[in-house]
Amino acid sequence: MGGAECLILATMSYDRYVAICRPLQYPVLMRSKICNILSVASWIWSSVQALNCSLYVLPLPYCKSNVIRHIGCDYTALLKLSCSDNSAFEKSIYLGTFLVFLIPVSVILASYTAILLQVLRSRSSGGSHKALGTCLSHLCVVGVFYGAAILTYMTPVSSYSAEKAMINSVFITIVPAMLNPFIYSLRNRDVLAALRRLLEKCILCK
Repeated sequence: MGGAECLILATMSYDRYVAICRPLQYPVLMRSKICNILSVASWIWSSVQALNCSLYVLPLPYCKSNVIRHIGCDYTALLKLSCSDNSAFEKSIYLGTFLVFLIPVSVILASYTAILLQVLRSRSSGGSHKALGTCLSHLCVVGVFYGAAILTYMTPVSSYSAEKAMINSVFITIVPAMLNPFIYSLRNRDVLAALRRLLEKCILCK
């Protein structure tokens, strides 16, 4: 799910690039068939990587405690409990994780660089502010998710800390999901109006 989230965030940045930089071509470049292909490709790629980790970790011999101090059954926690030499697997995982991060991050940086150049060339200040506001909300989620993911999966197993891993996993799984409704919905005028009425009622009740 983490790998799929990386790729979906990259797809969202590409969607914004097409909407802002190529608005007339948007119905063609982001038609439903292409959106479905991008979604399916994200899930297949991330599932293959997760399956690779699972098939390696399951038959490992464990000579330490069988209690994992983690929110989920993370493969780094399992490698820490194993008494076998997993250095080759760790290198392959770092390479795979690096690619999962590198490709989406490259797409995100390229998309937002093109958007920024388009906004700087634009003469409409209202359209520029709207475009930057839309991008900023997405970049907030990207920053939180990628920051925690890199700290979790790009550090050596030898320096693994259960406490840090659990905190990072919260920022990967829970915080972005909690932020999404606020970041994306609060830009909607109807949602803002409803929130304003709710706050006014709360103040009047006091």
